[in-house]
Amino acid sequence: MAKDVDLTSKEWCDLIFEGRNKDFGAYSLRRGSTKRYNKSLIFVAILLVVIAGCVAGFNAYSTYLAKQREAKDLAEQAAQMALMKKQAPPPEEQREKVKPPEVKEIPPEVLKSVKVTQLLIAKDDQVKKEDEIKSQDELKNEKDAFANVTNKVGSEDRNITQTKKEDVVVEQKAPEPEKVFTAVEQMPQFPGGEGALMKYLSSHINYPTVAMENNVQGRVIVQFVVTKNGSIGEVKVARSVDRDLDREAVRVCKSLPNFIPGKMNGQAVNVWYTLPVSFKLQGAN
Repeated sequence: MAKDVDLTSKEWCDLIFEGRNKDFGAYSLRRGSTKRYNKSLIFVAILLVVIAGCVAGFNAYSTYLAKQREAKDLAEQAAQMALMKKQAPPPEEQREKVKPPEVKEIPPEVLKSVKVTQLLIAKDDQVKKEDEIKSQDELKNEKDAFANVTNKVGSEDRNITQTKKEDVVVEQKAPEPEKVFTAVEQMPQFPGGEGALMKYLSSHINYPTVAMENNVQGRVIVQFVVTKNGSIGEVKVARSVDRDLDREAVRVCKSLPNFIPGKMNGQAVNVWYTLPVSFKLQGAN
C-alpha cells in the first residue's frame, strides 16, 4: 500500500467498500466523516475564541468597576472632609482673649498720708522717761505684747511680724496638660495633600480576614491628635463599625507619617484631626 494515500479521500472510501453493499449506512457515514470532522474543528476554534473574548471582557469590566468605586470613595471622603472644615467655627472665635493686667492707681489720700520722720537731737535732761529705750530684761517683765508693723505705700495689705511663727506648707500643683484644639487657623495637613493621604490609606490597609469572610463593610470615623511637632498622638474611634475594622483603622492611623502641624496665632499647637476610613469588598455595591 502506498504511503501517500489520503485516508480521507473518496478513492480510499471506494476502495474499502469495493465489492460490498454501498447502500448500507456505513458507506454514507464514511464518506461524510471528513466534512463533519472539519466542521467540528472550526466550531471548537470559534468557541475557544468566544470564551477567551468573554474572559478578557469580564476582566476589563471588573477593573473598570474597581477604578470607578475607588474614585467614588475618594470623592466621598474628600467631600466629607471639606464639609467638616466648613462646619468648624471661624478662627476669630477660637482666639483666646488676653486681658491686659489691671493697673490700680494709688489714691491721693494714701500718698498724702506718707510722712517723713525727722530725728530730733535733745539733751539728756530733756528726754522723757517713756521715750527711753528699754533693755531686754525690762521688755521681758512687760505684760504688753509688741509687734513690728510694716505698711506698704499704696497698698492696704499689712505684713505683721508675730512673736509666734507658724509653719507654712506650700503645695506644688501638678503641671497642666497641654491644650488640644479642635479647630485652629491653619489645620494640620498631610504631606502631599488629601489625595496622598487617601492613597496611603488604600495601600496600607489590610482587610481583616474574619470581616472579609463575614462580608462586613463600612466607614470607621477615627480621631487622632496631631502634635505640635507633627507626630501622631492619641488615637480613638469616633464612630465604630466592627471590632476588627476599628482595630485596623486605628493601626493604620498610628502608622501615619508626620503631618504639617496646625497653627494658632502663628504658633504650632496640638490639634484633633478627624479621618474617615472606608472598608469595601470588591464586587459589593
